Amino acid sequence: MPSKLITEKLDWIELGLLGLFLTTFLAATVVPFSSEAVLAGLILADMDPVSCLIVATLGNTIGGLTSFGLGHLGNWHWINRYLKVEERSVNKWKQTVDKFGAYTALLCWLPFVGDLIAIALGLFKASLWRVTIWMTVGKAARYAFVIWALLYSTH
Repeated sequence: MPSKLITEKLDWIELGLLGLFLTTFLAATVVPFSSEAVLAGLILADMDPVSCLIVATLGNTIGGLTSFGLGHLGNWHWINRYLKVEERSVNKWKQTVDKFGAYTALLCWLPFVGDLIAIALGLFKASLWRVTIWMTVGKAARYAFVIWALLYSTH
């Protein structure tokens, strides 16, 4: 009998692009979620790679901007309660944000630290438009690489 984790992933895959959007959104928050597994399942099920790239990038970017927005509010109680992020962790990113600004959003796709980067960018009031652009570029590049690797490895 398949494990509960695999069954849950299969349910997300059955939702198609909606499932992909929801998993990529959740994965961009501090909810531990593997959006790549759902993306891979859809690609291997012959879903259109371009549609998957667009939906995955959109969902993951909106999720990242949610963390940015919570950081922008600057309410430590909410950040700690809902995102489980300590103030000292975000403050470590202050020097990086001060040095590189919105370009730091290119790294918001990174596991574990990507959420902290998005929160820090919001907290330190980086430009929403620049963060949105660079976050989208970083997340799109990541999903494009995953899709390319899947397609390359299966052909």
